[in-house]
Amino acid sequence: METNVNLKTEFAGLELATPVVTASGTCGYADELAEFMDVSELGAITTKSITLEPRKGNPTPRIVETCGGMLNAIGLANMGLAQFQHEIIPVLRQLKTKIFVNLAGKTIDEYAAVARALSPEEAIDGFELNISCPNVKKGGITFGTDPMLIREITATVKKECRNKPLMVKLTPVVTDISITAKAAIEAGADALSMVNTFTAMVINIDKRKPVLANRTGGLSGPAIKPIAVYLVNKVYNEVAKDAGIPILGMGGIRTAADALEFIIAGATAVAIGTATFIYPNAAQQVVEGLRNYCRSKGISDIGELVGSLL
Repeated sequence: METNVNLKTEFAGLELATPVVTASGTCGYADELAEFMDVSELGAITTKSITLEPRKGNPTPRIVETCGGMLNAIGLANMGLAQFQHEIIPVLRQLKTKIFVNLAGKTIDEYAAVARALSPEEAIDGFELNISCPNVKKGGITFGTDPMLIREITATVKKECRNKPLMVKLTPVVTDISITAKAAIEAGADALSMVNTFTAMVINIDKRKPVLANRTGGLSGPAIKPIAVYLVNKVYNEVAKDAGIPILGMGGIRTAADALEFIIAGATAVAIGTATFIYPNAAQQVVEGLRNYCRSKGISDIGELVGSLL
């Protein structure tokens, strides 16, 4: 008899249809992937970062492929809060999946203002606090490396989220990621998303200059997956498990096998990012792969696998 597989996942008080989410910055404002797959198969879509005012981002070139991944230095380019509310919110209302909005800003007050403006919107189910972007000069990773700043920004933004969950996105570029994870949780984070990209550089050897106009960018893709899996497992064991805080694991996931590594390591859900640039329906392929894996192992509920590392 074929095993019926339940992929429904409770995540920070939300019921996700599956544990597979899109990663911020890799699928635009939410609807861009709808023509390539059935978005209702996804647990959620995470929008690109939204800031109070429009941002042009960094000068080009700002994406470069490298062995096992890519570097991006987009610089949080986006249309800004007002245009997002006017143009994108009506689109979000039509999508049959949960929606997380990624919040960004130059100051804590800017982050809070965006959360305050968007929290009443029923089409938005939760927020991801971007305090770990490695390619902006103000805000970004500056907040994500200092535990005191993490506590301040998390507590301030959480007050503006009403009853909607707030995920804090952690940078891996710290001495001990468990310390920053603990700071976010103590300040009121309902979930953690990890990890963001690693600061990296690619050099044009003929010009002897960095390829990216920003000089450095964030490394994502398969090259970072083993490190990301380790960091998820570390935070799960040292902080999140006892606190009852779910982790959205990410970093180089291309296949269901990759996603399963994160889930077994302790992630309640997983996010697909760079793989989408190669296969726009990568997230749906991962969903189907998870279902097939569970059937083959006689597992009836995907939740059985969370944190099951021996």
